[in-house]
Amino acid sequence: MLDRLDRTLREGGPRPALLGSGGAPARCGELAALADQYAAALHHRHGLRPGDTLGVAVRPGPRALAVLLAAHRLGLRAAVLDPSAGPDVLRARLALAPPALILADAAVQAAAGWARPLARRVHLELPPLHLLGPVATVGRRLPGCAPGLGGHPGPPPKPYEGDGDAVIVFTSGTTSAPRGVVHSRASLAAGMRAVDALVRPGPGRLVLGGTTFVLVPALAAGATVALPARRSAALQRQIDRLAPDETYLTPPQLRPLTRLTGRVWTGSAPADAALLRRAKQAGASEAWGVYALTELFPAAAVEEREKSAHEGPGDLLGTPLPGIRTRLGADGELLLAGPSARDRYLGEDPDPWVRTGDRAALDPDGRIVLAGRLKDMVLRRAENIYPGLYEPSLHLPEVELAVLVGVPAPDGDERLVALVQPRAGADYRRLRADLRAPLARMGSARPDALLLGPVPLAGRSRKPDRAAAARHCADRLATDPTGSTL
Repeated sequence: MLDRLDRTLREGGPRPALLGSGGAPARCGELAALADQYAAALHHRHGLRPGDTLGVAVRPGPRALAVLLAAHRLGLRAAVLDPSAGPDVLRARLALAPPALILADAAVQAAAGWARPLARRVHLELPPLHLLGPVATVGRRLPGCAPGLGGHPGPPPKPYEGDGDAVIVFTSGTTSAPRGVVHSRASLAAGMRAVDALVRPGPGRLVLGGTTFVLVPALAAGATVALPARRSAALQRQIDRLAPDETYLTPPQLRPLTRLTGRVWTGSAPADAALLRRAKQAGASEAWGVYALTELFPAAAVEEREKSAHEGPGDLLGTPLPGIRTRLGADGELLLAGPSARDRYLGEDPDPWVRTGDRAALDPDGRIVLAGRLKDMVLRRAENIYPGLYEPSLHLPEVELAVLVGVPAPDGDERLVALVQPRAGADYRRLRADLRAPLARMGSARPDALLLGPVPLAGRSRKPDRAAAARHCADRLATDPTGSTL
């Protein structure tokens, strides 16, 4: 797929390829030339060879895409430096894969240097990059930045044609046991082909989305890609102006929008049927929920109509995509395998099966029905309660988000609490009344208390932070132990 993208860019010449939220578009020929420039500099000037690790700390955009293409051409493995991980975890992660070179733009270097206090305010923190490895600047170089990547007068080396590691994405773990997902060139290509087959982007289409798995197949097919604006109001104006044919957003990005066009795809965080229905009410011709993990992207997909028709317990994720195999562990954990599955975790042996951490069931048609995260189980009065089985029923039209969490009780047991985030402008009294019916249908899993208020979010995909939600509920119940009891 990356080879196909390289050909498309070279053939596209002056055609717009990548649109930012402002400024001039990056054209196909410009991106191809930039990738060649980076590949020549990395190989001839910095001496990088196939199998070397390239640290990447570049904001999404034309330069980041050109770095990815250059790394692919040289057979390098790109290690994505995540500033939300914290400096200690990042150091521990890179100790397993020391970078031969780190490419960083000026903004990221500022966040790791003089602007660190400002970055901390938005929960971003990087250690001084030079402590992780040699650093070179891509893009505009400002005072205090590392030397520029530079160039080389000769042509880039011939493309590397073997397999091997393509990318490392650190997703979890601690300083003592960091965990990195390693995708091979083959698994990365398989995931992108799966997206291409699912969405079928075409020449002349306009796609709004920013992740690599979205961006590469769309550009390779000859579509133009617009990178989503960060702020909700700017994102809405962007959609109004561009009227994209395909839109890929995370659920937190999608929720505030009131006007949409074309087909809408969402994933990386829970996307219930109510959210997909709202997307279609906002103008989307189709609204799809995509089940995907860093270890395997994409795994399954379901359109709003099918998801809304599901009447049983749990959250319908849809039919596994072609080539994806499923099985359930003894504890009900969903295991997945397929061509797009990660090769291994860094420092571990390859394993074809991905443990998702999700408890699920397979219906008679082979569709995946999610019951929730295994670690989110609440034990109350010796009964195992899986929140994912019941949370979908709480997503009424006036509900933005809803989670069920366990709060320690004085007797050592747990209280089950429903934390429901109303939509803007909702009538809290009427919403409480409307929630009585779905709460009553939960039977023995009925919560002990209902609290209305914001659900804490965490991580790059802004998923509900259950640990923070449990602490929030415990604090509120401590000050009002009976006011919210059901």
